[in-house]
Amino acid sequence: MFLKENMENNASNSSEAENNGNGDKPEDCGGVNVKADGMSIRCIAIIGQVEGHSILPDTQKSTKYEHLLPLLVDVEEDDRVEGVLFLLNTVGGDVEAGLAIAELIASMKKPTVSLVLGGGHSIGVPLAVSARRSFIVPSATMTVHPVRISGTLVGAPQTYRYFSRMQNRITDFVVAHSRVTAEQFGGMLMRTEEMATDVGTILEGKEAVEAGLIDEVGGLASAIAALKEMKKRSS
Repeated sequence: MFLKENMENNASNSSEAENNGNGDKPEDCGGVNVKADGMSIRCIAIIGQVEGHSILPDTQKSTKYEHLLPLLVDVEEDDRVEGVLFLLNTVGGDVEAGLAIAELIASMKKPTVSLVLGGGHSIGVPLAVSARRSFIVPSATMTVHPVRISGTLVGAPQTYRYFSRMQNRITDFVVAHSRVTAEQFGGMLMRTEEMATDVGTILEGKEAVEAGLIDEVGGLASAIAALKEMKKRSS
């Protein structure tokens, strides 16, 4: 049985100012502290759309990178936190913001586990693989597709090269933090028979594991057990 622990958040003491005009604070981004058989675990949710430099409408669920980045730094330096569980149910979002969060998670020394619930789409794929161990529930799905961009585009070779370099950054990160190869991931990106109006691949829970993106099919108990095993090995 997991009990909420009322631990003070160091980051909350230094974040009194408003950040984006809606009154949200970094500690309001969905993180809670729990105890699992004596192990102190920080649970952080990455939900909805990963918000970039533009503020999304209030009607959309979002994860704000300006909240999550300092929170991760605080968690890494908090001696009371012994492991981090990331719960993912995201449609994707801003590439730079998503990669920034993923890189920070991947560079943490503390045990980290990701659990894909519902969906881990688009930039949610690097976020899912960034933890030391990744899980996905059987009913969840992950969508792999090429980089998209909205707005006015300049029809020039430089635009194509920009897209190609951005996609390479995502591919390199996913390959470095999962069991999938660059060739396999590239094939998923360009598959034409999966989506009616787009290219890419939709993977259900077991398929994501078979493809090498996710380590294991499992739920909350499996994710918690993996964190406890990591703690035991590091002791």
